[in-house]
Formats: sequence, structure tokens, C-alpha cells
Amino acid sequence: MSFNDGAQLDPSQVEDRRGSGLGRGTKIGGGIGGGIVVLLLALLGFNPNILGDLGGGSQPPAIESGSGGGVNECRTGADADKRLDCRITGTVNSLNAFWPTYLADYNVRYSQPGTVIFDQATNTGCGAATTAVGPFYCPADVKAYFDPGFFDELVTRFGSSGGPLAQEYVVAHEFGHHVQNILGNLDRAQQDPQGPQSGAVRVELQADCYAGLWVRHASSQADPATGQPFLDPITQEDLQDALSAASAVGDDRIQQAATGRVSPESWTHGSSEQRQKWFYQGYSTGDINKCDTFGVAVP
Repeated sequence: MSFNDGAQLDPSQVEDRRGSGLGRGTKIGGGIGGGIVVLLLALLGFNPNILGDLGGGSQPPAIESGSGGGVNECRTGADADKRLDCRITGTVNSLNAFWPTYLADYNVRYSQPGTVIFDQATNTGCGAATTAVGPFYCPADVKAYFDPGFFDELVTRFGSSGGPLAQEYVVAHEFGHHVQNILGNLDRAQQDPQGPQSGAVRVELQADCYAGLWVRHASSQADPATGQPFLDPITQEDLQDALSAASAVGDDRIQQAATGRVSPESWTHGSSEQRQKWFYQGYSTGDINKCDTFGVAVP
């Protein structure tokens, strides 16, 4: 979805940790192969408490400190249409405008999560993390983390569309985990961490549904500064971009590409078909009550 050119972005909602010259540590598992292994467990929403156990003896990554000024240049919707970091910023702004109003109808108070953009490696409340883990939400420090380099991986390695809603879907999915944290469902992933009907899979599919729910309302959610919507109306091409991203990060598709076989017993996020199904469920209904992945026999 494209942004309205006149939308006013608020870069203060994003912490930019890029540009310090640090964070060049060893990737978990040692490069692309290890990165895929980690992504099988981690992609789009992993709580990286166990990163030390996956490191294979490598040294923890160097951690950057301070913050860069990159997103401070993100001021308008036109910027969001031109630059990925500004698109992340604008999507964060839209999500932070949508969820408080939506949840208020259910007498639930929404608190803004932190959002961090980093490059290669960063420190989090859930431990040290690198690009290899993909975007994730950490409930320990209540922040969502994004390395913009992942979005190239989403296209080149996983075959997703590179359209804007494919990228915005990723941000909205992580914010879906924050909503689950508020509602008390996020811990169910840890209680039942693997398998095609596991709590982990149901948590991830619900976050996909929440992402779709936001998409349904995004083009009518007003920018508080201007009273105009942040985003233009969704097109069929936009919808296909989001569905492409949801399919690209299905456990079955990633496993097939990485190992040549599919092992449902080790799933943590759900199949490509399931991820598309639940994203579309949220989008088509616009109703959080229709995102109850825990209330169905097979998600």
C-alpha cells in the first residue's frame, strides 16, 4: 500500500541504531546456511531467548550503541514511498494510531511498543540478536526489531514479492505479537513450542490475522496530525504482495528450500497456506474475534 504523500510521519516512534560502525559480529550458525536454520525457528516473531544455544560455539556479536539519524529524515508519506526505513516508520505510525482506537472498543488499553531499526547485530531484552533471526518482537523489553536487510532476503531467498504491502505486513505481524502480549496470549507459544497444531503455530497465525485486520482498516485510519489517512486504499496488487510474503515465510516452504523435505512436527509458524489463510481472515472480516486461532481444531 502506498502512503498518502501529505501524511506526516513521526520518527520519534522509531529508534535508529544504525551507523555506529559496530555490530559486525559473527552471524549465528556462521552465514547463510546457519541463518536458514535459525530462520526455521525464528522468522517473523521469534523470542530469541535461546540464541546462545543456537550459536554453535561462536562468539556473541558485537553490539552497536547510540542511535543514528537516518529515520529523522522520514517526515512525509512521500518519504515512506521512497525509502524502506521511512516505510517502516510510517507503518509503525499507522499501527500506533490504529490499535489504541480499535482495542478501546473492547475496553483494552494499548501501550505503544518500542521499535528499533538496526544493522547486522543489536542488543535486546531477550539477548543479543543478529540479522539472521529476522524481524522479531521481544516481550522482555516490549520492542519490535527490524534490520532492513531482511527485506532483501525476503525477496531474494524466500521468493516474496518486493511490493510495499509485503514489507508492511512484516511490521504489522510483529505488532500483532505486541497486541497478543497485551491480551495475554503470547506466552502460549512457549508452553507448546512445536508442531503443526502447537501453541507456537497458533500464536504466529493469530499475529498474521492481526496484520490482516490492520490492513483492512489502514486506509481509513487517520493521521492524527492531518486528519487524513496514512495510506492509500488497498489494490488487488497490494493484497497479492501481502499474500506472497505470507506464503514465502511458511514453515513448509522454508523447510523444503533448506532441506528438501517438509517436517510438520518441527513447525513453529505454520504452513504457507495457513499463513495466507489467517492473514486473509483478518483482512476480509476486520474483526479481532475472527482471529481466534486457539478456538479451532486445526488452525
